[in-house]
Amino acid sequence: MEHEKGKDTMGAEEDGGVDELLAALGYKVRSSDMADVAQKLEQLEKAMGSSTAANDDVLFSHLASDTVHYNPSDIFTWVDNILSELNAPPTPLAPPPPPPPPPALPLHNRHHQRHFDLPLAAPEQSTITTVDLPTAPRRLADYYDLKPLPAPHAAAGRIVYGSDAQSVVAPSPRDRKRLKVCSSPPSSSSTTDAAKSDKALPVVVVDTQEAGIRLVHALMACAEAVQKESLKAADALVKQITVLTTSQGGAMRKVAGYFAEALARRICRPQPHRGVGCSSRDSAALDNILHLHFYESSPYLKFAHFTANQAILEAFAGCRRVHVVDFGMRQGLQWPALLQALALRPGGPPSFRLTGIGPPQPDHSDALQEVGRKLAELADTIRIDFRYRGLVAASLADLEPYMMLGPNTSDCSDGGEDEEPEAVAVNSVFELHGLLARPGALEKVLGTIRAVQPRIVTVVEQEANHNGGTFVERFTEALHYYSTMFDSLEGGALAADAACGGGRRDQAFSEVYLGRQICNVVSCEGVERTERHEALAQWRVRMGRAGFDPVAIGSNAFKQASMLLALFAGGDGYRVEEKEGCLTLGWHTRPLIATSAWRVAASAGGDPIAAAR
Repeated sequence: MEHEKGKDTMGAEEDGGVDELLAALGYKVRSSDMADVAQKLEQLEKAMGSSTAANDDVLFSHLASDTVHYNPSDIFTWVDNILSELNAPPTPLAPPPPPPPPPALPLHNRHHQRHFDLPLAAPEQSTITTVDLPTAPRRLADYYDLKPLPAPHAAAGRIVYGSDAQSVVAPSPRDRKRLKVCSSPPSSSSTTDAAKSDKALPVVVVDTQEAGIRLVHALMACAEAVQKESLKAADALVKQITVLTTSQGGAMRKVAGYFAEALARRICRPQPHRGVGCSSRDSAALDNILHLHFYESSPYLKFAHFTANQAILEAFAGCRRVHVVDFGMRQGLQWPALLQALALRPGGPPSFRLTGIGPPQPDHSDALQEVGRKLAELADTIRIDFRYRGLVAASLADLEPYMMLGPNTSDCSDGGEDEEPEAVAVNSVFELHGLLARPGALEKVLGTIRAVQPRIVTVVEQEANHNGGTFVERFTEALHYYSTMFDSLEGGALAADAACGGGRRDQAFSEVYLGRQICNVVSCEGVERTERHEALAQWRVRMGRAGFDPVAIGSNAFKQASMLLALFAGGDGYRVEEKEGCLTLGWHTRPLIATSAWRVAASAGGDPIAAAR
């Protein structure tokens, strides 16, 4: 037992008749009490050394589990109270009355599923986070008919570990330690007991898997309430989702947070309809920044650019004048690799013209021209005849054939009359699905493409169906799709951090990039909902109806794409698959994006020579 010497020693010197030797050691004992103290110490030694009592084990286990601490500076009172404890064994406590059944609150425990009946006052040491709970909270069932998952029954005053109903342990009646500070006789000592209230509030600590199932159920129930326009029930479920989300970690917590935010936006319908968290053409600058981080943190855009470039390179084989029309120029990340591949082509590089299309910038800056300037510098370095034109368009549906081809398409690079015409390729990466928001817009753009007679059209789109069916069906598909996307980002970031560090920053921006898509899919409707992704089978129908035939992407692209993923950090979980002449990239067994190539069908006025290749 530790002894504090400061204040107690000074207080002992102020009292008259205190023994000076004991006072120097920190004990306050009057000289007149020395005989009584010696006698009581002798009695204490006999009591502690005696083994004749039948209940010694019970007695000392009681002293160990219910230790009573006194101020040792008053040795007389301290010895007297210890003798009282030894001579009077503790009286067994009466069993507590059964608590009323208040609602259970799920808390996260990573390893066990436990059901605890805890008093309102928290113990001194606990592995459970303390939560201030109202004594009579409103139940979720008051708002919506949501049935909780069955949980193992725990009797009052019992602790159940895991799901084993046989492992029932009765808790010790003395589960709290008391602290007594005694500088005066015990009758005036103050006792602080942590268990002042005999009311108990059951708290359920569930594991991650069960909490995840409850979270998914709550998300689906909220989507159903939104579809039925039961806004009061949906609002209550959003709050419940927020609580359940805290029990999760990693990708599940993040994706659930974005879906909860999107549901809340749909319920509240803030004005304007496009909030900060939603994707829109008005925030093109922010989209470009997020797009760049998404490119760095995952292989999806790299895969899209590589496979599209490979199809374009094969279509341009033997052509001396080539022209690429890019529907989404952005930062021009796709084209340095194609320029380098053309520079290494046997027989020398062709004359290369690039038309980059992009939306107007909010600050009215000429970002497209800046991208073209950098590409022109690269082309000059590798000695390629390169021309560039930036074309600003608020919508691809505003384009006309003459805009895409430019005013000097028929002119030859050297003025010769026998020079072959340009071979045209049209490239679209994640651009066509946005046209589905306006009836007839996609058909208009595909007709414009067909009019310029391209040798090849490359299309990269998300392999998902976020355009058809009811709201609940769209919500379910989006939840599965983006959960897989976030899982892949998490795996890639862990591998990148282990390899070179810095992966978390790109991951965070990439999650915002995907979160804006989630917000648009869930919270927007009508022309505002531009993230209308469709699966490859649906694009086959649309392209065939518009007069295009599929072009098989060669096995060379498949092999090189697989090699590219092997070099990417975290590439073990990614899978490249060939599907009816198209290539898909997915995470484990779920395809996430698809690359396809097309040409104008001969029946629609296409080039019969190109169609025969």
